[in-house]
Amino acid sequence: MAGLEEEFTLSGVPLGAGPDGLLGVEQSDKADQFLVTHSGKTVILYKVSDQKPLGSWSVKQGQIITCPAVCNFQTGEYIVVHDNKVLRIWNNEDVNLDKVFKATVSAEIYRIHSVPGTEPLVLFRKGAVRGLEALLIEPQQNIETVIPDEEIIRWTKLFMLVKRAILIFITEKHGNYFAYIQVFSSRILTKYTLLTGQEEKAVIKNFTASLHRKCISLKSLSSDGCVYETLIPTHPGDADKNQDVVRSLLLKAVVSRNSPNGAALSVLDPDHIAVLGTPPSAPKERLSVWNIKYQTLQASKELAQGTSGQLWYYGENLFMLHGKCLTVIPYKCEVSSLAGALGKLRHSCDPDTLAVSHFVNWETSPEDEVGSKKSGQSRKILRTRKVDVSSQPAVSASRQLLLTIKNDTEKHIEVELRKFLAVKQTPDFHTVLGDIVLGLLGRCEAEPSFYPRNCLMQLIQTHVLSYSLCPALMEVALERADVPILQLCLQQFPDVPESVTCACLKVFLSIADDKLQEADINTESVLDYDDTVQDKTMDDQTGVIQNGFNVEDDSCSNCDRELKEKPQGTTGQAPSSPVTPKRAALLNAVLQTAYSEAFLVPHLKDIPAQHVTLFLQYLYFLYLKCSENATMTLPGIHPPTLNQIMDWMCLLLDANFTVVVMIPEAKRLLINLYKLVKAQVSVYSELNKIEVSFRELQKLNQEKTNTGLYSIEVLELF
Repeated sequence: MAGLEEEFTLSGVPLGAGPDGLLGVEQSDKADQFLVTHSGKTVILYKVSDQKPLGSWSVKQGQIITCPAVCNFQTGEYIVVHDNKVLRIWNNEDVNLDKVFKATVSAEIYRIHSVPGTEPLVLFRKGAVRGLEALLIEPQQNIETVIPDEEIIRWTKLFMLVKRAILIFITEKHGNYFAYIQVFSSRILTKYTLLTGQEEKAVIKNFTASLHRKCISLKSLSSDGCVYETLIPTHPGDADKNQDVVRSLLLKAVVSRNSPNGAALSVLDPDHIAVLGTPPSAPKERLSVWNIKYQTLQASKELAQGTSGQLWYYGENLFMLHGKCLTVIPYKCEVSSLAGALGKLRHSCDPDTLAVSHFVNWETSPEDEVGSKKSGQSRKILRTRKVDVSSQPAVSASRQLLLTIKNDTEKHIEVELRKFLAVKQTPDFHTVLGDIVLGLLGRCEAEPSFYPRNCLMQLIQTHVLSYSLCPALMEVALERADVPILQLCLQQFPDVPESVTCACLKVFLSIADDKLQEADINTESVLDYDDTVQDKTMDDQTGVIQNGFNVEDDSCSNCDRELKEKPQGTTGQAPSSPVTPKRAALLNAVLQTAYSEAFLVPHLKDIPAQHVTLFLQYLYFLYLKCSENATMTLPGIHPPTLNQIMDWMCLLLDANFTVVVMIPEAKRLLINLYKLVKAQVSVYSELNKIEVSFRELQKLNQEKTNTGLYSIEVLELF
């Protein structure tokens, strides 16, 4: 999943952006500081965490800044270009740009690129590139013409790939778009044709790019509102030949064809991009985060005050002009998965859990994984490590353990497994554990009396296994109704199918209480629940006040009269759980499992009606427990959240409402659930009123143009 967090303004002073917006936002040598170039006159250094400027430098009257200021990561100095040909270099101690180092070059500069690991590179408007140091030694040196006449540079970016600087710049001529790639270790410039003017929808609004293995993944936002991807190789090609590349559709109709302020996009990670513009179905501009792997919209935020159609990203922050102020929107992108793109991932994570990937990366070999962790080692060393004697004991130990599983006793296998898990992990550790699980389950199938529960528990608790790696594990546990194993699998596996989740739910609801008492179940998530089980389903809970709203005040008068005829419990009495704590812990594991609604609802229809009613009663009890405190959270370690409780209520009712409504015992439960939903609607209605009031206050504050006068304003909210 990906999400946009609350935005904040770097400076309350409106920026003097030109008609095309800001010139640029660039990273400084400190991770929390950024250089903002605007209005063609001023460069401001901001510190994001403090939301304030640290310094400001302006050129004198008659001079115009013509490209964004950058930081030289090797020296910590700042560089800017004014009037196309004049370089200025200064540091934090300098105050007046007119008195700092100055160098005038012989050709117009398009952009200066600076990234960690290399010296700044100067790109001229005619396509030539120079290192900053070489240019400063002889500023008036002759600058050659690289691109043909009438070709104009539209966009450019610099990458570092294994200590090699790779520059890409896009040019346009009469609707034809070309990409130039220059690898500075080879000094060869390669040209590619991206789009010809004869093709439909040939106008490109914006570009962004990222490195993908040995290719540059160039993404473009076209005038038809679609996002396209082009893979361009980074290895030097034939410099004398114009080569063609394939352009493929990535996302369809993400912005309107006629966005008033233009549109922009940025790559956040290999699976997510941010798009700024007016969507086809919305009247105002929005910032949206898309999962390009599964083509799903992950997050969206309306920008009511308008933007300049520009977007920058650094670290975990997105920068843009919102109205007249520079705004920062933090974002978070988790590892892309189908459950995260289409369904619900867990909302909590154990901080003590080892951060090991649950998925097998089929595109990366174990040798590449080692190389990514120790990039400084040469390929020769990596090849040597493959046959290093030190790696042989781990391999032989796994084979020896598999032989032990086939023949020895369960206790001896448990001892050997504990020794094996104590050995340092290897890159293929997850696949080795998968083989061990398959070996144990294979013997279980051959010998029904053999069932090494303790060994299986040890393997699951390594946090390395997944359902995809050993699907037979949960099948065997379901056959034997081994609820401790099932609980642990639901808590540890991120990719449990919805059909298996529902099968676990059926077992958890149907298993007898005496068997549950004998089972060793983790009840940390239900530490504060009552030990007594509710005898009368919902009779003692109708008088509870929920979120400050009295459930007696609703329009269902017939239902209220029917309830009032029944004996009522004391309103101050704490609700009692309809299930035992151990069963509650199992149900909590189901509530926190990843799922997709489209695949889960059909399987929920197969659950017996009495079990659906019991589960709904438990969910209603959890809601009442949440309502007992202001934070709307449950006691215990990693309990279900209120959103998870409400989601599962809706899912159960969607799947089984026509059955549950016919059960006399469930009538009062449905009435109480109706009141619960009405109370929630009332709460959110009041919260929306408060939110609107705050928005109006913000608008009033932003409309103040003369801040030098003193005034008193009285605002009536209600």
